[in-house]
Amino acid sequence: MKVFVVGATGAIGRYAVQALVDAGHSVTAVARTPEKASRLQNQGASTTTVSIYDRMALIKQIEGHQAVVNLATAIPPVSKFMQSSAWVENDRVRKEGSATIVDAAISAGAERIVQESVSMLYADQGDAWIHENSPTDDFPMAHGNLAAEASTHRFIKTGGTGVILRFGWFYGPGAKHSEEFFRLARNHIAIMMGPPNGYVSSIHVADAGAAVAAALAVPSGTYNVVDDEPLTKRAYADALSTAAGRPAWLRLPGRAALLLGNRSTSLTRSTRVSNAKLREESGWLPSFSSARDGWLATAKILRK
Repeated sequence: MKVFVVGATGAIGRYAVQALVDAGHSVTAVARTPEKASRLQNQGASTTTVSIYDRMALIKQIEGHQAVVNLATAIPPVSKFMQSSAWVENDRVRKEGSATIVDAAISAGAERIVQESVSMLYADQGDAWIHENSPTDDFPMAHGNLAAEASTHRFIKTGGTGVILRFGWFYGPGAKHSEEFFRLARNHIAIMMGPPNGYVSSIHVADAGAAVAAALAVPSGTYNVVDDEPLTKRAYADALSTAAGRPAWLRLPGRAALLLGNRSTSLTRSTRVSNAKLREESGWLPSFSSARDGWLATAKILRK
């Protein structure tokens, strides 16, 4: 299949491109700099440069491709996570960018859209398992992802196949925020967002990339992309500390994160998310069953 990938050099994108190439697909990846283009070409992809806000240019680029994968984001660094202004560009990417990409894909005759979203959209369910039909929540930080999902549903209504991938907290080499978490853990500070008994569902970036390739063979719909064993916030912080080889003297910000209200609600809620649907529909399996294993493997690379 000929696949057009936007967001190909991001935390998940670089792994998705490799997974798509390894699966035998012909990949055209968008790159904004010669250096990034060179890395993608070394992975076996063809490259191009185009703005996700330029509908006519996108139509020309997408023509001849059967599938479009949209992994474009503009996630701010951890130091700015709680600043609403830091998320303005990411919201534009999700709202305006995703809508323009869908418009172009329809005009270009693409048959399938794969759209990145996040599992933090689900309402807090305590220790109950969350599936794709579980209720989502409407809060300011969710609006961008909900808009991107709406654009995908619009693509489905035109007769195309639309796949929404709701990723868990991703971590691993190349995910800048998780690399920042690891550096803090090496200094005895473990990140724990919210009450210690709440759940976090995570996914290693390599497994997330493999899920993107698997999404080319599933029916329209929403699919959770998380590992097999969601951990409590305390267990996740402990897994990070163990991987860093440093005991956690502090677990921050903990319950205090709740005081930030809507700015942190996507991170403080308890989301024990199931990956059963994607496993059953595609045969995809995460290579790291939980963050315990995944963080140990990540630490070996980050220490080099």
